[in-house]
Amino acid sequence: MSDSWVPNSASGQDPGGRRRAWAELLAGRVKREKYNPERAQKLKESAVRLLRSHQDLNALLLEVEGPLCKKLSLSKVIDCDSSEAYANHSSSFIGSALQDQASRLGVPVGILSAGMVASSVGQICTAPAETSHPVLLTVEQRKKLSSLLEFAQYLLAHSMFSRLSFCQELWKIQSSLLLEAVWHLHVQGIVSLQELLESHPDMHAVGSWLFRNLCCLCEQMEASCQHADVARAMLSDFVQMFVLRGFQKNSDLRRTVEPEKMPQVTVDVLQRMLIFALDALAAGVQEESSTHKIVRCWFGVFSGHTLGSVISTDPLKRFFSHTLTQILTHSPVLKASDAVQMQREWSFARTHPLLTSLYRRLFVMLSAEELVGHLQEVLETQEVHWQRVLSFVSALVVCFPEAQQLLEDWVARLMAQAFESCQLDSMVTAFLVVRQAALEGPSAFLSYADWFKASFGSTRGYHGCSKKALVFLFTFLSELVPFESPRYLQVHILHPPLVPGKYRSLLTDYISLAKTRLADLKVSIENMGLYEDLSSAGDITEPHSQALQDVEKAIMVFEHTGNIPVTVMEASIFRRPYYVSHFLPALLTPRVLPKVPDSRVAFIESLKRADKIPPSLYSTYCQACSAAEEKPEDAALGVRAEPNSAEEPLGQLTAALGELRASMTDPSQRDVISAQVAVISERLRAVLGHNEDDSSVEISKIQLSINTPRLEPREHMAVDLLLTSFCQNLMAASSVAPPERQGPWAALFVRTMCGRVLPAVLTRLCQLLRHQGPSLSAPHVLGLAALAVHLGESRSALPEVDVGPPAPGAGLPVPALFDSLLTCRTRDSLFFCLKFCTAAISYSLCKFSSQSRDTLCSCLSPGLIKKFQFLMFRLFSEARQPLSEEDVASLSWRPLHLPSADWQRAALSLWTHRTFREVLKEEDVHLTYQDWLHLELEIQPEADALSDTERQDFHQWAIHEHFLPESSASGGCDGDLQAACTILVNALMDFHQSSRSYDHSENSDLVFGGRTGNEDIISRLQEMVADLELQQDLIVPLGHTPSQEHFLFEIFRRRLQALTSGWSVAASLQRQRELLMYKRILLRLPSSVLCGSSFQAEQPITARCEQFFHLVNSEMRNFCSHGGALTQDITAHFFRGLLNACLRSRDPSLMVDFILAKCQTKCPLILTSALVWWPSLEPVLLCRWRRHCQSPLPRELQKLQEGRQFASDFLSPEAASPAPNPDWLSAAALHFAIQQVREENIRKQLKKLDCEREELLVFLFFFSLMGLLSSHLTSNSTTDLPKAFHVCAAILECLEKRKISWLALFQLTESDLRLGRLLLRVAPDQHTRLLPFAFYSLLSYFHEDAAIREEAFLHVAVDMYLKLVQLFVAGDTSTVSPPAGRSLELKGQGNPVELITKARLFLLQLIPRCPKKSFSHVAELLADRGDCDPEVSAALQSRQQAAPDADLSQEPHLF
Repeated sequence: MSDSWVPNSASGQDPGGRRRAWAELLAGRVKREKYNPERAQKLKESAVRLLRSHQDLNALLLEVEGPLCKKLSLSKVIDCDSSEAYANHSSSFIGSALQDQASRLGVPVGILSAGMVASSVGQICTAPAETSHPVLLTVEQRKKLSSLLEFAQYLLAHSMFSRLSFCQELWKIQSSLLLEAVWHLHVQGIVSLQELLESHPDMHAVGSWLFRNLCCLCEQMEASCQHADVARAMLSDFVQMFVLRGFQKNSDLRRTVEPEKMPQVTVDVLQRMLIFALDALAAGVQEESSTHKIVRCWFGVFSGHTLGSVISTDPLKRFFSHTLTQILTHSPVLKASDAVQMQREWSFARTHPLLTSLYRRLFVMLSAEELVGHLQEVLETQEVHWQRVLSFVSALVVCFPEAQQLLEDWVARLMAQAFESCQLDSMVTAFLVVRQAALEGPSAFLSYADWFKASFGSTRGYHGCSKKALVFLFTFLSELVPFESPRYLQVHILHPPLVPGKYRSLLTDYISLAKTRLADLKVSIENMGLYEDLSSAGDITEPHSQALQDVEKAIMVFEHTGNIPVTVMEASIFRRPYYVSHFLPALLTPRVLPKVPDSRVAFIESLKRADKIPPSLYSTYCQACSAAEEKPEDAALGVRAEPNSAEEPLGQLTAALGELRASMTDPSQRDVISAQVAVISERLRAVLGHNEDDSSVEISKIQLSINTPRLEPREHMAVDLLLTSFCQNLMAASSVAPPERQGPWAALFVRTMCGRVLPAVLTRLCQLLRHQGPSLSAPHVLGLAALAVHLGESRSALPEVDVGPPAPGAGLPVPALFDSLLTCRTRDSLFFCLKFCTAAISYSLCKFSSQSRDTLCSCLSPGLIKKFQFLMFRLFSEARQPLSEEDVASLSWRPLHLPSADWQRAALSLWTHRTFREVLKEEDVHLTYQDWLHLELEIQPEADALSDTERQDFHQWAIHEHFLPESSASGGCDGDLQAACTILVNALMDFHQSSRSYDHSENSDLVFGGRTGNEDIISRLQEMVADLELQQDLIVPLGHTPSQEHFLFEIFRRRLQALTSGWSVAASLQRQRELLMYKRILLRLPSSVLCGSSFQAEQPITARCEQFFHLVNSEMRNFCSHGGALTQDITAHFFRGLLNACLRSRDPSLMVDFILAKCQTKCPLILTSALVWWPSLEPVLLCRWRRHCQSPLPRELQKLQEGRQFASDFLSPEAASPAPNPDWLSAAALHFAIQQVREENIRKQLKKLDCEREELLVFLFFFSLMGLLSSHLTSNSTTDLPKAFHVCAAILECLEKRKISWLALFQLTESDLRLGRLLLRVAPDQHTRLLPFAFYSLLSYFHEDAAIREEAFLHVAVDMYLKLVQLFVAGDTSTVSPPAGRSLELKGQGNPVELITKARLFLLQLIPRCPKKSFSHVAELLADRGDCDPEVSAALQSRQQAAPDADLSQEPHLF
């Protein structure tokens, strides 16, 4: 001891001045006093107290032992830099000295050593530091403490150290004790943190000390100091110990302490830290302030790396649940009414990022079911902080897709409870939860409007059970009115609850109250926009601004669907004030109209056609646009007026995407990705102006123009940012981990694209893949391929896409869209398609490697996998060889994402991959022969990757070596050559019926099918048909004719049956196009297909001939003939086949005569066609006949020659020769000859008809009627319309003059063997249907006496009139209306309306003059058509019932 501490009187000096030792003093007292054990014990306790109260143990030791104890000073033991450290003082030496001193003092050595070490710790912590670290040691201090702790461990190992005494001594120096020193004591095992904390007498004080130190530690960690690793380890250890000890069901009991203290302290500290953070956030903590750093660091302890070593999840779950409870219930200062007013500001994107990060970390450990259940329990049992409760709901629906259904179920239970017992709390909770979840958009939760309509808009609503429930509902809604946002009031008014009529007053009272509130807020329900946004920050938008937004969104919906939006149609009826006053003026803003009508023009025209635009307003708009075109400079100024307001949101979107990309390569940031994606979604909506409630715009099908995809500039920039970000993120993520270990970032990102922006994304993908594919870089190809996979993963939630021509008209699912976007036509497109398919399939196999094969296939369309097979077969000869087990390769995604990827090597690796080979066994993804043909037909030979020779070799391999021998179950032909030909013909027809074959041709008639790309395929068909003919010839015995029908005609028959029947323009054009393709195929094949290879006497008419005749009579007559004749090519082809087959028979001339004679009854159109084309047909037939036979042409062919000669002679100035038989053939030849002669040369020659036979005149009149109708139907007819009319009139005049009956021509039936069967097989059905028009066109040439003389005339005239009226009503007479300018020439004869009027007047004048016998069959005529003209029907019935009038001479003349 120092001298100042002991007075002189008691200094222990003897009279001589000698200073006595402490031992002598004690010894003297022992000698003078009798030993008393009780006093001895008290003395020991006093000594211990003295030692504990003394602050300088080294000085005390010096006083006790003098110079010897100087060697026991710990200052040199802990001084690591001293040269004397441990030189002469080992731990054992100091320990021995301490034992000696303890025995001399009579105190336990553990207490003495504990006090000495505690004092040394205090000296180290209070030593001057290089920098100010309130909780951390300096490097020098850390070294000294390490040495001291080594000595303390020696003492502990030799039972020379008291932990309890040490803890008590440490708390005495609490003010100078550093947290790191405490941590080292805990880590080194000197004394555990639990022992230290429980030894403190004041739990509240120790909690405060720990709280202050933890705050300082968090601040130091965020300051990025050089001791960050130590600080991080400290915080992790402290938090783990707090969680384990504070949230353990059975605490670890200690012998020396009470078990309840430790959990109290730990829970108190954790709660203090959380409350500090929540209060700081509530107060509006400043960014990068010290408080902000503390909160950010503390919230970080909830992440996995901090609590990762906590083995049991039960304490962790209890800790997280406790934390969530504290978050939801701390400081419940807001009332429910405040939440109703303010909850729009508490959406996920607007909640403080630190709080959302805490929510996300809590979500890692707790499932969605646990979170919703816990939220429900807290709301039922405690007062809550509504802002944090509702922000938690937003985070829940954003981060958990399954939360939507859980919340819907919970809300349904709340509503049921509320209406069952009128629980207002349950009602408030349900409404707040639904509105909050709806703020996060339709991808997270259904809109509030939809929920309100579903809950109260039908008889099944919660309120429909009783009047009490109705009163409860409207009382609740009425109490909400003073606090409601105008948006919600508008929803309640526009979609009111369904109320029975007798309680209607409850609804009207509420609506009156709500409208009054809106009026107070200066919000008009009439001015509410069509696409309102319940999640917008502002209360209301100006009507003009809202109308502009409504117009843009309506145009966008119209562009994608092709229909007027339902919202606009409803507004035009139910919300007409807003529609007329705001929407239409915003839509009809004058501008310079584009040369090519855009979506706005099309939308306006659609509204105009639907009578949704007032004529005056539309007229004003057109005039203003015309004025704008006259002043383009003014219009340009008007366009420039729009500010570049999208730059700021675009920059925010770019920044959000950059933050997401930075997280891709940092595994510790995986838990923030979902929040970053939510922010991106919010920024994207701001960029595109999608502020409306998305679910109010239902897009059941996306309209996409695949040939001319267009995007607005704003959409273009935003979508490019998204796609570029996705590609970059994929590359970054793939550099760290393969797809299967990249987490859900890609699926979350794609969800952002699956909302209202999806049409724009698909449009941009169409531009990139279909029109710019070969120019895309490898990262773009890889990224877009992965995007296609994830869009396929979400296919069930995506609408169908209508891509229009050239794709099928039906809607496509999104995965199938990529199949349409990837074309295989040119070398560049082939290799791009190969890259994309390789990347997409490889990514899918890697990403879903652990899932079933069905999952792999569902993400990609079968068409894409088939295209990959097609490309492999086509481009790599290695792929055409069968694979062995040794060829099976492994697959790695990593080489693909490298910029220098070898695509061919990657494709071959994928081709031989075991999993891919297993996938190909699925029936729907295996490339079939038909699939191969459809893809091969699209190839453009001039730009093909294969040379002509290579392409021919490939075709031969594919057909004859691969698909022909392949089983039908595997997509082959089972070795059946006829089946292979059938599939090929059907593929040709399908391809050319689709508009794909017309993508690159201006005139589809120039080449086969409008394309040259299929010439090689046609060549393969020719080869296969030739092989098939040879096979059949080998089967048929010599001298016999093949009896079976040709497979081609069976194909034609089936396809025609599948087509739509009828006389509509669309059906007719489709059928005509199909038949033209049939004809072209037949012309490219051997003529034996039409007639057979030979004719025999036993079976002169082959089955093939019968089939061809049937095809001509039933189809070609109507769609492939003109003016009573087939085209020259098919006519010549038939006659070539006819001669070839007949020349192989025993008597060729007899066989030709027999066949052509049969043609007169079975297929007369072939003979009329031969007459038309005889000048070019005759030399070919003569040449071929004379080459094989020396005899003259067969008699039936000579008849054709004679018929042509007769027609030529008749029209010559010389005397005409007699007409040869048959009469109909001569009449047809004369008709065709007349068509070739000018009108002025005909009139004189037609006078010769007076000398011709009656039957010839009747047939000629019919053919001339057909010519007249053809002139009406065909604008470019070779016969001029007036000429055809005059020819008919001249022939009719001749018939009338010779009193030859011609009425039978207008009553033709198949049962009429003389005229009907023959003529009906020559004339097209459309012509015979229009005979009533021809009948009354010649009305002015009818002879007056004949009309009364012939009993059948009235019957025919009435029948023709009624049919003419029916044709007019059906719209069929529009096809014969004369073009402008010709009606004057015809003096009104071609106008259907005038014609019907004249016909009606004629009948009304004729009926009274006809004899009674003319009315014998009137009842039959009027039976089912009497209502066509009631006046004519009445006149007929009246005349039929009246008595015969003997004096008919007083009636007016008809003509």
